[in-house]
Amino acid sequence: MTDRIYLDHNATSPLRPEARAAMTAALADTGNASSIHAEGRAARARIEAAREAVAGLVGAEPAAVTFTSGATEAVALALSPEMELSGRPVRCDVLLISGVEHPAVRAGGRFPAERIEILPVDREGVVDLAMLDTILTRHRNGGRRALVSVMAANNETGVIEPLREIGARVHAAEGVFHTDAVQIAGRYPFGLEISGADLISITSHKLGGPQGIGALIARDADTRLPPLLRGGGQERGARAGTENVAAIAGFGAVAASAGMMLAEEVGRLAGLRDRLEDGLQDIATEVVILSESALRIPNTTCFAVPGVAAEVAVIAFDLEGVALSAGSACSSGKVGSSTTLAAMKIEPELAQGAMRVSLGWNSTKADVARFLEIFARIYASLTERSRIQAA
Repeated sequence: MTDRIYLDHNATSPLRPEARAAMTAALADTGNASSIHAEGRAARARIEAAREAVAGLVGAEPAAVTFTSGATEAVALALSPEMELSGRPVRCDVLLISGVEHPAVRAGGRFPAERIEILPVDREGVVDLAMLDTILTRHRNGGRRALVSVMAANNETGVIEPLREIGARVHAAEGVFHTDAVQIAGRYPFGLEISGADLISITSHKLGGPQGIGALIARDADTRLPPLLRGGGQERGARAGTENVAAIAGFGAVAASAGMMLAEEVGRLAGLRDRLEDGLQDIATEVVILSESALRIPNTTCFAVPGVAAEVAVIAFDLEGVALSAGSACSSGKVGSSTTLAAMKIEPELAQGAMRVSLGWNSTKADVARFLEIFARIYASLTERSRIQAA
């Protein structure tokens, strides 16, 4: 059987060898990190080493990192009306989120639905800064503090938001700024200073680490949020429950590796993506690369061919041994309409054909070449079928 090609790293990235090694070593040992005996201290040491690595990935203090079960929990923890920000009590009255957010953010955390407002984006998927100013001013004049959550890079299109500009506007309005950095951390230069964020949510498995482990990272260790889980006081009281030492160790290993290889990987993946997009346009002149003119993370291509349904094409690719996706992988087995493309006001007929290729640490030139070869066959088959049906 021919080896499959995996081009869905934005959904989850295959486990890196360094993560597997760190997890295997942790699983071979015994010990609860809350115990004071030698085995417990060894488990604690693994956690704290990983905390340093994850903090280093975004330029944070290790004590400002709270491990969670993933980015969804990190987001739910961050989106709280009440918090202590850098040691001072803060109450947020409204939650402002962009129209292209992940469902974890759209769920609103601990804000009721009537206190959530959507920020518009342009056709490329970039937040409308003028409208952000207008909305922030309206709430500030009404005596309301805003918590603003805008993702750093979109999971479907790869578009990078102007975080520094957003953060400056939010802080000028005395608001709080959170960013979902799941897709950008370890893939493109990013951090607390670059983003201007007060709170950052990231996860391990997009980097090639284990699933089921993420982190909420604050600007400083004096930031506190009401815990979602109460109990034994783990994670400095921010998140109760015995720590998943093996998963945390794997997370730390990939955070360290991604940080060291970032500059090299940015260039390598950008080259592969450009080759892929050029090939798509050579094969199908009518192909549309969504958000093509916007700044994007270097591994992501969202494309559509008018008249070709994404669901049919994705199944055809799968049968040919290629894993890619239609939109985001957020719901089990679901291929539905994209709220991101709807917010961008992409025509429904085109949006229904949108497919995403996302490259990663083990993607190669040979993968891209084979993808294009298979795309050419699928394109010819599907367009011929459409022509016959039209006739």
